[in-house]
Amino acid sequence: MKKKLALFILCGFLISNLQAQNFGGGIILGLSTSQVGGDDLGGFNKAGLIAGVFANKSISPLFSFQMEMTFIQKGSNNPKMNDYKSKNVGTPDISLSYIEVPLLLQYKQSKVLEIEGGLQFANLITGYYNDTYGKISTTTIDPFIDYDIGLLIGMDYKFSENLSLNTRISNSILPIGEEDYNHPTTYNSTRKGKYNSVLSFAIHYNF
Repeated sequence: MKKKLALFILCGFLISNLQAQNFGGGIILGLSTSQVGGDDLGGFNKAGLIAGVFANKSISPLFSFQMEMTFIQKGSNNPKMNDYKSKNVGTPDISLSYIEVPLLLQYKQSKVLEIEGGLQFANLITGYYNDTYGKISTTTIDPFIDYDIGLLIGMDYKFSENLSLNTRISNSILPIGEEDYNHPTTYNSTRKGKYNSVLSFAIHYNF
């Protein structure tokens, strides 16, 4: 945990340093709504926090490159969780927290609208199942792998020179469940693993 926090602080410092070298930059604050494909739950029912920093650089009149470092919460939520213990139905929630680094190519559609897409690389801080009583203890190794790699697309609408609203959708391209890699014989062969899907809304403040 301490190493991951140190990595977050270091990357934030590097982004701030880039911003001082003719790069633009700013801060990010918003909300995520997410689900985990392959966990038998549907719907973007898990709410979470997004907070971080970014640096960007114009590479032509129409295109720019942006790098970010964010803390983001993902996972899934079971609307019938109150019945999970009493009736043994449904699936437990999943709670995931990551330090994430999106790398984006942005296209300037107009003076106020940018379309963006790219890759994101994330390192897991915490990941566990939980029910009405909280975290489900386990005698096995951690149920989720330490990283998440995904694709994203989005748009950024500028309210002013400094303030914009960013909306994105992203999805993992590799499974996030530990059992998908280490215990394939105990996992239903008709499934393809668990994947994060996230719809996010964030305010970007440009310095």
